[in-house]
Amino acid sequence: MTEISRPTAIIAEQAPSKRSIYPEPFASRMSGREKKPLGDLFHLTNFGVNLTSLAPGAQSSLRHSHLTQDEFIYIIQGSPSLITNIGETQLQAGMCAGFKAGTGDNHQLVNRSGERVVYLEIGDRTAGDFATYPDDDIEAVLVNGHWQFNHKDGTPY
Repeated sequence: MTEISRPTAIIAEQAPSKRSIYPEPFASRMSGREKKPLGDLFHLTNFGVNLTSLAPGAQSSLRHSHLTQDEFIYIIQGSPSLITNIGETQLQAGMCAGFKAGTGDNHQLVNRSGERVVYLEIGDRTAGDFATYPDDDIEAVLVNGHWQFNHKDGTPY
């Protein structure tokens, strides 16, 4: 898509979906998650916006934190569980949460309900960001706008 073909406006639910960028064995753990990268459709470079849905039993991501990227979520539909370093919080439509970069507050959403969860996730695209995953043997660094994944010992996936 070129700048000329960039859409003016879209119906968000009709946007194309993006598969998980995690390497295996982690990508398959994201089954039941559907992510629509809305910011990419408009060629946004300073921040990203995703419309994400979780089927019952699905999770948003591996539990993680970012060194330089702030993140924000807004729940549109459903009741996911937000899991952070301090425990679990039940969310509902209309609630939001933010995760300041560099705090080490590892987080993820898990849909323990029997209904679909839909939420917006917004994050900046600071070059050189680094993500840690305390529960899994993986870490990620943002290089030239793309995530590169390594084992915690530094060997690439």
